[in-house]
Amino acid sequence: MTAGLRSGELAGAAGVNRQTLRYYERRGLLAEPRRSAGGHRLYPREALTTLRVIKTAQRLGFTLDEIAELVDLGTHRHGRRPDASLQRRAAAKLTEIEGRIADLQVVAASLRAALDAGCDDLATCATTDCCPLPFADLDRGAHR
Repeated sequence: MTAGLRSGELAGAAGVNRQTLRYYERRGLLAEPRRSAGGHRLYPREALTTLRVIKTAQRLGFTLDEIAELVDLGTHRHGRRPDASLQRRAAAKLTEIEGRIADLQVVAASLRAALDAGCDDLATCATTDCCPLPFADLDRGAHR
């Protein structure tokens, strides 16, 4: 039987720090490891896969709470709720991300317009009718 990975080995292989391992243990994302005779934490090799899954899910926009649910779903396949599948959750996350992208595209367009208009000072720009920034519309609406 293999001895397992020490905290530093696992953290290094996964690209995280040791405190992250302990935090994930406290959150229930990573099983608490067994201890060596000398008291060192020894993680099974599967822990590396778990950490890679967590980090990938984070890059895809899932929160740690959402990841905990997804990891839990994977370990308890029987009796799943129909709305709990990865497919459904991924679709919901995609919709959320696409909404954020649309919001960011509006922000980018506003910034391009401000650059094109030559806005140098927010306070001055806000008082002009040609200000392309969104707060100008809010300011004009307050005076109506």
